[in-house]
Amino acid sequence: MSDTPGTDAWAVYLLECADGRVYTGIARDPEQRYAKHLSGKGARFTRSNPPKQLLGWVWVASRGEALKLEIAWKRLPREARIAALRESKHPTPLP
Repeated sequence: MSDTPGTDAWAVYLLECADGRVYTGIARDPEQRYAKHLSGKGARFTRSNPPKQLLGWVWVASRGEALKLEIAWKRLPREARIAALRESKHPTPLP
């Protein structure tokens, strides 16, 4: 999808799970993290709710910013999370 914009950058990413729910997480390499979720070695939530697809991600400058954005997005309902990703300054294209 896209390369890391800077050495300190983190991504806030969205996964669609098999049951239709959207998982929000942070990672330095969202594609590699998605592979971990697929293999069952990701978060506890995705072990019991397998991911169906990586919806996309947005880069932020630091881990702290990523954690703040992750918390904010987790408070949103499903459709609002997807809309927030689409409306981000520099989102990775969604399928």
